[in-house]
Amino acid sequence: MRDRNPPKRNIKLWIAGSIILLLIIFLLGPFYIFLKKDLKISPIRTLLFSGGLRKVNNQVNVLILGIPGGNHDGPLLSDSMIVLNYDFSKKRAVTIGIPRDVWSPTLQDKLNSAYAYGEAKKPGGGLTLAKAEVGSVVGIPIQYVIVMNFNEFKDVVDYFGGVNIDVKTAFVDKKFPIEGKENDECNGDEEFGCRYQTVKFGKGLQHMNGDTALKFVRSRNAIGKEGSDFARSLRQQLIIDAVKQKVLKKTLSFNIDEMRRMYTELDKSVQRDIDNQQAASLAKNFVLNSKFYQKNFGISRGLFETPQVDQYEGKYVLVPKKDWNTVHDYVKCLLDKEDEKQCSYLEKD
Repeated sequence: MRDRNPPKRNIKLWIAGSIILLLIIFLLGPFYIFLKKDLKISPIRTLLFSGGLRKVNNQVNVLILGIPGGNHDGPLLSDSMIVLNYDFSKKRAVTIGIPRDVWSPTLQDKLNSAYAYGEAKKPGGGLTLAKAEVGSVVGIPIQYVIVMNFNEFKDVVDYFGGVNIDVKTAFVDKKFPIEGKENDECNGDEEFGCRYQTVKFGKGLQHMNGDTALKFVRSRNAIGKEGSDFARSLRQQLIIDAVKQKVLKKTLSFNIDEMRRMYTELDKSVQRDIDNQQAASLAKNFVLNSKFYQKNFGISRGLFETPQVDQYEGKYVLVPKKDWNTVHDYVKCLLDKEDEKQCSYLEKD
């Protein structure tokens, strides 16, 4: 005759399962509510689907712009331009820094003016124009853009308690602009020395607060190679990567109050056309994929030359040594080979 009383083993399993379920509800329940209510994100859709991400060849390209904001001259000019490519097949991200002085044949101006021109026509127009112009320069479609206001981004770095950066090359910049003194006559000083301060960075690992990190990414008058846009672009990628790691750490802590504060800090410092659901679907690949890896590059200086300034309205600009197709081939080579040395043949005349 069959015993109607469940075996003790089944009772123990049922109790253990109930305890685990209660723990999941207790720990993840608030997190689920935070995602649904505050961020308007569907966790199930995020985990199981692509969240409406626009892909081309199973890849997503995001343009990250950094503008000075504040009282700087040209507050909407892009100090930094970085393209983030995520390949779902390879489960990897590649960032490529774009020099701000590259000449745009369409704009008849430097590439870093695209966002400013677009915003001058209508609010939000800068996002569309920047994507189109940078996409034409690098030769790949840009689906999304994120614009970071550096003047507010330093507050984000301070919110995280600063970032640790391994400075690859020491440098000194004796002409770092002082905000608010851009038009100071300096009591007749012909070199306008009062408008600038000296910033120094030694080689090696160091902790940076928001103000220091801002100087690190914005410095463009350093002596030697670090004074180039190419070097500066790589420095900006280091800061962005460090902040990304801080965001991941906060997210995985499941501290809802901290996550809410973090979201507020990040959201107020950016303008974007990627919504929270799309961003979450992309971010899950950084967090949950054990095979994920990232590599950082810059478009090679060897692809460009600097023509006489009188040919371009007196401006210092960069134009391709050969043609734009060569620049496009170099970008595609980086995404394919993930090795600058293997793509260096394109720099040769």
